[in-house]
Amino acid sequence: MNPRVVQTPSVPLQGPQSLAQKIIAQAASVSSVRVGEIVNCAVDLAMFHDSSGPRRLEPMLKELGAQIWDPQKVVLVMDHYVPEQDDDSRKILKITRDVARQWNLPHVIDSQGICHVVLPEKGHLKPGMFCVGGDSHSPTGGAFGCYMFGIGATEMLGVVVTGEIWLQVPKTIEMNWSGALSAGVMAKDMMLHMISKMGLNGGQYQALEFTGETVKGLSMRERMTLSNLSAEMGAQAGLVGADEVTLAYLREAGVAEQVLEALPMWSSDEGSSDECHHFKASDLAPQVAAPHSPANTRSVIEYSDIPIDIAYIGACTGAKLDDLRAAAQVLKGQRIHPKTRLMVAPASAHDQRIAQDEGVMQILVDAGAQVLPNSCGACAGYGATFEENMTVISSTARNFKARMGPASVQVYLGSPYTVAASALRGKITDVREMLS
Repeated sequence: MNPRVVQTPSVPLQGPQSLAQKIIAQAASVSSVRVGEIVNCAVDLAMFHDSSGPRRLEPMLKELGAQIWDPQKVVLVMDHYVPEQDDDSRKILKITRDVARQWNLPHVIDSQGICHVVLPEKGHLKPGMFCVGGDSHSPTGGAFGCYMFGIGATEMLGVVVTGEIWLQVPKTIEMNWSGALSAGVMAKDMMLHMISKMGLNGGQYQALEFTGETVKGLSMRERMTLSNLSAEMGAQAGLVGADEVTLAYLREAGVAEQVLEALPMWSSDEGSSDECHHFKASDLAPQVAAPHSPANTRSVIEYSDIPIDIAYIGACTGAKLDDLRAAAQVLKGQRIHPKTRLMVAPASAHDQRIAQDEGVMQILVDAGAQVLPNSCGACAGYGATFEENMTVISSTARNFKARMGPASVQVYLGSPYTVAASALRGKITDVREMLS
């Protein structure tokens, strides 16, 4: 599934172009694009899952008498309703698997993890691609220098029939980070802080681009957290320019060297962003978002000592390999508080296997963690949701009311460091007290 080969345009660009503009121009087969311009783009990859995919698309395609434009450019992931726990989930998954066979889809990822994590693990995302996903957290792909955004079922129908989608070229909002993060502070803390400053609609329909020495120093999995949570600021896309960190990850994912050598490693031109916000990583404390919004974020100190019933490490934004390692760093040789439950749902089977080999999973189990399947789980309101009146500290992306259980559930958001530290003490805790 290689992206279309399009050479860097020989016609001079008209003014500085952002990374978003360059990828969109490539997809539209033009030399450059202007902010606000509406263009028609060829799609390099379309991803959908068991909730957003066949059960919604198949009836519409059948009614139209249409077929998928290019099955090679479609990836289907089963992650929301796995493992089957009731009649509804069994029905949905049967439809999904039956239709996947009917459509002869060559790229089906069944029960191996959350779509936003397994998609790059399988080498499907590469710098310069223009992609869409049937899930609101599809901007995760932007961590790989792709332009990727979420769309609804009707828009996806248009994509899978024509292979194209129209787009209004967004502004680029640069989020520049300088300095080094302190011990116990992660990309999750960076994003919660940015969301608190910008608001849930601070990047509405625009492209966020994360820049600066702090971002360059992050692993790919941490960059994925930045791009993923762009959705919580209302952004269409969340981009990180591709570099050697990107290429190293793709090599590990099995992408051939000759493919990597041919990829354009575009970055934004200087002065191309429409606005820029500056942040100092060294000033950032661990962050916690209180119920019922990711924007309701403050320093962990302001929420310390709030008793918790459940500590949950899961979801595409909080249970990748780096997240599991962070939790194990806190929990090694410890036992969780006797009145607290620790639940861990690794984001992918691949990351879980590595964590198992490293001894990370054993540390979590020895500390008292209950290990759950590699799926969206509680974050999507399915499977291990929480009981009435529970207070939860979670590494997930959202804490909206009634999303992860009854309306009485109070969900606080934090990084895996903060979740693990809170599990040990039975209350929201500043992990820096332990790491020091």
